[in-house]
Amino acid sequence: MPLVDTHVHLNFDTFADDLDDLAQAWREAGIVRVVHSCVEPKDFPAMQAIADRYPELSLAVGLHPLDVDQWGADTAAEIGRLARSDSRVVAIGETGLDFFKADNAEVQREAFWAQLTLASQMSLPVIIHCRDAAQATADLIREFQQAVGPVGGVMHCWAGTPEETQWFLDLGFYISFSGIVTFKNAHQVKASAQIVPANRLLIETDCPFLSPEPMRKERRNQPAFVGHVARYLSELRQVEFQVLAEVTTRNAWDLFQWTEPIPSAERMAALATG
Repeated sequence: MPLVDTHVHLNFDTFADDLDDLAQAWREAGIVRVVHSCVEPKDFPAMQAIADRYPELSLAVGLHPLDVDQWGADTAAEIGRLARSDSRVVAIGETGLDFFKADNAEVQREAFWAQLTLASQMSLPVIIHCRDAAQATADLIREFQQAVGPVGGVMHCWAGTPEETQWFLDLGFYISFSGIVTFKNAHQVKASAQIVPANRLLIETDCPFLSPEPMRKERRNQPAFVGHVARYLSELRQVEFQVLAEVTTRNAWDLFQWTEPIPSAERMAALATG
């Protein structure tokens, strides 16, 4: 069944020695597209090199809110230059707000606003990281949409309450769930996953972090595990796995504006076996 992992970090050192094996595993698992998110613009060449090896990879470019100490007068221009330099870029991000132990909220807001501006100008979705900052994030997006114009995207690795979830649905955003939704005590995440309309639902691993059940003992998450997230969501939402897979894959195709037909899982498995 074709699936899309909408958020990975394969350029991390933990993947350096066995990327080919991981690619074979995700192809065998029916993963037909993988979106590689960006933490810092300087990571972009390494991300491009990985995408050169695996054509099912798409790219995003941006600056993570926990790295805004690197934000400067030229950072937005650099992100824009990189985004325009490669046709595989399908989003700006990840960006957003993270107020967990943060003392740089204003710089985060500045960087977030600038990256929303880029996304709007380039007609690209934005990949949003939000931790302990749901109200501030929703307020800033609402202000941007009213003052500047349309912007959309995805709340990635979502862990907010149903009320917070509705804020972002009302703003036109997709909601993406990671392995967190499979965790035993993630009650508010499970509740949120049940209210997201089918046409706004996405799945991801956020690998190498947050391995889903039943793979929690695997310290390193990987794209092939996104099927466990899909399987859990199908049971939670009481729909057939095939339906959940088709819906989330089509949603990813729509959000990231891919124009080619969705490849079959069988085609990806054939690539894995040569």
